[in-house]
Amino acid sequence: MLAIPALATGTLTEVGSVGLPFGTPSPVGATAKTGTTGKTGSTGKKGKSGKKGKHPKTGTTGATATGGTTGAVGVTGVTGPTPPVASCPGAPCEVVSETTGMQVKVGPHNAPITIPRDGVIVAWTIHLSSPTASQIAYFDQHEGGPPEAGIAILKQSKALNYTLVAQSPLVQLQPYFGGTAQFPLANTIPVQKGERIALTVPTWAPALAIQLGNTTSWRASRPKNTCTSATEASTQTSQTTAGSNVQYACLYQTARLLYTATLISTP
Repeated sequence: MLAIPALATGTLTEVGSVGLPFGTPSPVGATAKTGTTGKTGSTGKKGKSGKKGKHPKTGTTGATATGGTTGAVGVTGVTGPTPPVASCPGAPCEVVSETTGMQVKVGPHNAPITIPRDGVIVAWTIHLSSPTASQIAYFDQHEGGPPEAGIAILKQSKALNYTLVAQSPLVQLQPYFGGTAQFPLANTIPVQKGERIALTVPTWAPALAIQLGNTTSWRASRPKNTCTSATEASTQTSQTTAGSNVQYACLYQTARLLYTATLISTP
Protein backbone atom coordinates (compact mmCIF):
# COMPACT_ATOMS: atom_id res chain seq x y z
CA MET A 1 0.00 0.00 0.00
CA LEU A 2 1.09 3.58 -0.55
CA ALA A 3 1.80 5.86 2.35
CA ILE A 4 -0.21 9.06 2.76
CA PRO A 5 2.04 11.92 1.62
CA ALA A 6 2.48 15.03 3.74
CA LEU A 7 0.68 18.12 2.48
CA ALA A 8 2.96 20.73 0.98
CA THR A 9 1.22 23.76 2.44
CA GLY A 10 -1.41 24.70 4.95
CA THR A 11 -2.11 23.77 8.53
CA LEU A 12 -4.15 20.66 9.13
CA THR A 13 -7.22 21.56 11.12
CA GLU A 14 -9.26 18.37 11.13
CA VAL A 15 -9.32 14.78 10.01
CA GLY A 16 -12.87 13.63 9.55
CA SER A 17 -14.95 11.04 7.83
CA VAL A 18 -17.40 11.32 4.98
CA GLY A 19 -20.01 8.59 5.17
CA LEU A 20 -21.75 6.72 7.97
CA PRO A 21 -19.60 4.27 9.95
CA PHE A 22 -19.72 0.58 9.07
CA GLY A 23 -17.01 -0.87 11.30
CA THR A 24 -13.32 -0.75 12.11
CA PRO A 25 -10.97 -0.82 9.10
CA SER A 26 -8.34 -3.49 8.77
CA PRO A 27 -4.71 -2.31 8.86
CA VAL A 28 -3.63 -0.65 5.62
CA GLY A 29 -2.26 -3.26 3.28
CA ALA A 30 -3.66 -6.16 5.24
CA THR A 31 -5.91 -8.75 3.76
CA ALA A 32 -9.51 -9.13 4.82
CA LYS A 33 -10.36 -10.57 8.19
CA THR A 34 -11.51 -13.80 6.69
CA GLY A 35 -9.32 -15.81 4.39
CA THR A 36 -11.96 -16.99 1.96
CA THR A 37 -12.42 -15.06 -1.22
CA GLY A 38 -15.54 -15.24 -3.22
CA LYS A 39 -18.09 -13.36 -5.20
CA THR A 40 -21.57 -14.01 -6.13
CA GLY A 41 -23.86 -14.42 -9.01
CA SER A 42 -25.17 -12.81 -12.07
CA THR A 43 -26.57 -9.40 -12.46
CA GLY A 44 -30.20 -9.04 -11.74
CA LYS A 45 -33.00 -6.61 -12.25
CA LYS A 46 -33.29 -3.30 -10.57
CA GLY A 47 -36.40 -2.73 -8.64
CA LYS A 48 -37.03 -0.90 -5.44
CA SER A 49 -34.03 -2.67 -4.02
CA GLY A 50 -32.02 -2.82 -7.21
CA LYS A 51 -31.11 -6.26 -8.48
CA LYS A 52 -27.79 -5.20 -9.95
CA GLY A 53 -25.24 -7.96 -9.67
CA LYS A 54 -27.36 -10.77 -8.26
CA HIS A 55 -26.41 -14.41 -8.16
CA PRO A 56 -28.65 -16.47 -10.50
CA LYS A 57 -29.71 -18.78 -7.70
CA THR A 58 -31.55 -16.04 -5.88
CA GLY A 59 -34.70 -14.39 -7.13
CA THR A 60 -35.22 -11.50 -4.78
CA THR A 61 -34.31 -7.96 -5.66
CA GLY A 62 -31.52 -6.10 -3.99
CA ALA A 63 -29.86 -2.71 -3.94
CA THR A 64 -26.55 -1.15 -3.15
CA ALA A 65 -25.93 1.46 -0.56
CA THR A 66 -23.20 3.66 0.70
CA GLY A 67 -21.82 3.06 4.08
CA GLY A 68 -18.92 4.55 5.91
CA THR A 69 -15.99 3.49 7.99
CA THR A 70 -14.40 5.50 10.72
CA GLY A 71 -12.31 8.20 9.12
CA ALA A 72 -14.38 8.51 5.97
CA VAL A 73 -16.05 11.52 4.44
CA GLY A 74 -19.67 11.86 5.44
CA VAL A 75 -21.71 12.40 8.56
CA THR A 76 -18.92 12.91 11.06
CA GLY A 77 -19.25 11.58 14.57
CA VAL A 78 -22.14 9.21 13.90
CA THR A 79 -21.56 5.89 15.56
CA GLY A 80 -24.87 4.31 14.70
CA PRO A 81 -26.27 0.87 15.59
CA THR A 82 -24.89 -2.49 14.52
CA PRO A 83 -23.02 -2.04 11.21
CA PRO A 84 -24.82 -3.31 8.09
CA VAL A 85 -23.67 -6.63 6.71
CA ALA A 86 -22.62 -6.89 3.08
CA SER A 87 -24.58 -9.35 0.94
CA CYS A 88 -22.95 -12.70 -0.01
CA PRO A 89 -22.30 -15.52 0.23
CA GLY A 90 -25.85 -16.05 1.54
CA ALA A 91 -29.02 -15.81 -0.49
CA PRO A 92 -29.70 -13.44 -2.01
CA CYS A 93 -26.12 -12.65 -2.95
CA GLU A 94 -25.96 -9.28 -4.65
CA VAL A 95 -23.09 -7.02 -5.63
CA VAL A 96 -22.51 -3.59 -7.13
CA SER A 97 -21.59 -3.92 -10.80
CA GLU A 98 -20.56 -1.82 -13.79
CA THR A 99 -21.74 1.53 -12.50
CA THR A 100 -20.92 4.52 -10.30
CA GLY A 101 -23.09 4.57 -7.19
CA MET A 102 -23.87 7.39 -4.79
CA GLN A 103 -25.69 6.99 -1.47
CA VAL A 104 -28.51 9.50 -1.13
CA LYS A 105 -30.16 8.48 2.13
CA VAL A 106 -29.47 6.38 5.21
CA GLY A 107 -32.31 6.57 7.71
CA PRO A 108 -32.66 10.22 8.81
CA HIS A 109 -29.42 11.21 7.05
CA ASN A 110 -29.81 12.74 3.60
CA ALA A 111 -26.80 12.85 1.25
CA PRO A 112 -24.48 11.26 3.84
CA ILE A 113 -21.49 11.36 1.48
CA THR A 114 -21.44 15.11 0.89
CA ILE A 115 -18.15 16.95 1.53
CA PRO A 116 -18.80 19.02 4.69
CA ARG A 117 -15.91 21.49 4.17
CA ASP A 118 -13.03 22.25 1.78
CA GLY A 119 -9.99 20.02 2.08
CA VAL A 120 -8.30 16.99 0.57
CA ILE A 121 -9.25 13.33 0.41
CA VAL A 122 -6.25 11.27 1.56
CA ALA A 123 -7.70 7.76 1.61
CA TRP A 124 -10.85 5.74 1.05
CA THR A 125 -12.26 2.67 2.74
CA ILE A 126 -14.50 -0.20 1.63
CA HIS A 127 -16.21 -3.05 3.48
CA LEU A 128 -16.37 -6.30 1.52
CA SER A 129 -18.18 -9.59 1.98
CA SER A 130 -16.76 -13.07 1.26
CA PRO A 131 -18.47 -14.61 -1.78
CA THR A 132 -17.81 -18.25 -2.57
CA ALA A 133 -15.38 -19.40 -5.25
CA SER A 134 -18.24 -20.25 -7.60
CA GLN A 135 -19.82 -16.85 -7.05
CA ILE A 136 -16.52 -15.14 -7.79
CA ALA A 137 -16.13 -17.11 -10.99
CA TYR A 138 -19.66 -16.24 -12.07
CA PHE A 139 -19.26 -12.49 -11.51
CA ASP A 140 -15.83 -12.44 -13.11
CA GLN A 141 -17.38 -13.96 -16.21
CA HIS A 142 -20.57 -11.89 -16.36
CA GLU A 143 -19.53 -8.53 -14.90
CA GLY A 144 -16.48 -7.65 -16.96
CA GLY A 145 -13.64 -9.24 -15.02
CA PRO A 146 -12.10 -9.37 -11.53
CA PRO A 147 -13.57 -7.09 -8.84
CA GLU A 148 -12.20 -3.56 -8.66
CA ALA A 149 -13.33 -0.14 -7.47
CA GLY A 150 -12.31 3.43 -6.74
CA ILE A 151 -13.92 6.63 -5.55
CA ALA A 152 -15.23 9.49 -7.67
CA ILE A 153 -15.73 13.14 -6.73
CA LEU A 154 -18.94 14.52 -8.22
CA LYS A 155 -20.45 17.98 -8.46
CA GLN A 156 -24.16 18.42 -9.03
CA SER A 157 -24.90 20.38 -12.18
CA LYS A 158 -28.66 20.14 -12.51
CA ALA A 159 -31.31 18.02 -10.80
CA LEU A 160 -30.00 14.43 -11.08
CA ASN A 161 -27.03 15.32 -13.30
CA TYR A 162 -23.50 15.22 -11.89
CA THR A 163 -20.10 16.17 -13.32
CA LEU A 164 -17.04 14.04 -12.58
CA VAL A 165 -14.50 16.34 -10.94
CA ALA A 166 -11.82 13.80 -9.98
CA GLN A 167 -11.32 10.13 -9.27
CA SER A 168 -8.91 7.80 -7.51
CA PRO A 169 -6.97 4.95 -9.11
CA LEU A 170 -8.85 1.64 -9.25
CA VAL A 171 -7.93 -1.06 -6.74
CA GLN A 172 -8.19 -4.84 -7.13
CA LEU A 173 -10.50 -5.97 -4.34
CA GLN A 174 -10.31 -9.75 -4.09
CA PRO A 175 -7.35 -9.82 -1.64
CA TYR A 176 -9.51 -7.90 0.84
CA PHE A 177 -12.68 -9.98 0.72
CA GLY A 178 -14.30 -10.58 4.08
CA GLY A 179 -13.03 -7.44 5.79
CA THR A 180 -12.65 -3.68 5.73
CA ALA A 181 -9.68 -2.24 3.83
CA GLN A 182 -8.39 1.32 3.63
CA PHE A 183 -6.46 2.61 0.63
CA PRO A 184 -4.25 5.71 1.11
CA LEU A 185 -3.88 7.90 -1.97
CA ALA A 186 -0.41 8.62 -3.35
CA ASN A 187 -1.87 11.83 -4.80
CA THR A 188 -4.44 13.44 -2.54
CA ILE A 189 -7.62 14.78 -4.13
CA PRO A 190 -8.64 18.43 -3.46
CA VAL A 191 -12.38 18.72 -2.74
CA GLN A 192 -14.82 21.53 -2.07
CA LYS A 193 -17.74 21.76 0.29
CA GLY A 194 -20.92 20.39 -1.26
CA GLU A 195 -19.30 17.91 -3.64
CA ARG A 196 -20.29 14.25 -3.40
CA ILE A 197 -18.21 11.11 -3.09
CA ALA A 198 -19.33 8.12 -5.12
CA LEU A 199 -18.09 4.56 -5.58
CA THR A 200 -17.05 3.63 -9.11
CA VAL A 201 -17.18 -0.09 -9.93
CA PRO A 202 -16.24 -0.84 -13.57
CA THR A 203 -16.62 -4.59 -12.94
CA TRP A 204 -18.14 -5.70 -9.64
CA ALA A 205 -17.70 -5.37 -5.88
CA PRO A 206 -19.33 -7.28 -2.97
CA ALA A 207 -19.82 -4.04 -1.03
CA LEU A 208 -23.60 -3.95 -0.85
CA ALA A 209 -25.83 -4.29 2.20
CA ILE A 210 -29.43 -5.12 1.27
CA GLN A 211 -32.91 -5.38 2.81
CA LEU A 212 -32.42 -2.31 5.02
CA GLY A 213 -35.80 -0.63 4.58
CA ASN A 214 -37.16 2.12 2.34
CA THR A 215 -35.41 4.91 4.26
CA THR A 216 -32.08 3.74 2.83
CA SER A 217 -31.35 4.32 -0.85
CA TRP A 218 -28.63 5.02 -3.43
CA ARG A 219 -28.47 6.22 -7.01
CA ALA A 220 -26.60 4.75 -9.97
CA SER A 221 -25.17 6.51 -13.03
CA ARG A 222 -27.78 5.01 -15.31
CA PRO A 223 -30.33 6.80 -17.51
CA LYS A 224 -34.03 6.59 -16.81
CA ASN A 225 -36.01 3.62 -18.12
CA THR A 226 -33.03 1.30 -17.57
CA CYS A 227 -33.26 0.81 -13.82
CA THR A 228 -35.07 -2.53 -13.69
CA SER A 229 -33.62 -4.20 -16.76
CA ALA A 230 -31.43 -7.26 -16.19
CA THR A 231 -29.60 -6.41 -19.41
CA GLU A 232 -28.84 -2.88 -18.27
CA ALA A 233 -27.58 -4.26 -14.97
CA SER A 234 -24.74 -5.83 -16.95
CA THR A 235 -24.16 -2.80 -19.18
CA GLN A 236 -21.13 -0.61 -18.45
CA THR A 237 -22.39 2.71 -17.05
CA SER A 238 -19.63 3.73 -14.63
CA GLN A 239 -18.68 7.41 -14.89
CA THR A 240 -14.92 7.53 -15.51
CA THR A 241 -14.31 10.44 -17.92
CA ALA A 242 -13.18 13.63 -16.19
CA GLY A 243 -15.56 16.50 -16.93
CA SER A 244 -18.35 14.21 -18.13
CA ASN A 245 -21.89 15.00 -17.05
CA VAL A 246 -24.09 12.00 -16.30
CA GLN A 247 -27.64 11.53 -15.07
CA TYR A 248 -28.06 9.43 -11.91
CA ALA A 249 -31.64 8.52 -12.71
CA CYS A 250 -31.87 5.07 -11.12
CA LEU A 251 -32.85 5.00 -7.45
CA TYR A 252 -32.48 1.76 -5.50
CA GLN A 253 -34.05 1.51 -2.08
CA THR A 254 -33.32 -0.71 0.92
CA ALA A 255 -29.54 -0.90 0.38
CA ARG A 256 -26.21 0.74 1.26
CA LEU A 257 -22.93 1.01 -0.58
CA LEU A 258 -20.30 0.22 2.03
CA TYR A 259 -17.53 2.75 1.45
CA THR A 260 -16.24 6.02 2.88
CA ALA A 261 -13.39 8.50 2.36
CA THR A 262 -10.99 10.25 4.71
CA LEU A 263 -11.04 14.05 4.59
CA ILE A 264 -8.42 16.45 5.93
CA SER A 265 -9.91 19.91 6.02
CA THR A 266 -7.85 23.06 5.46
CA PRO A 267 -8.11 26.48 7.15
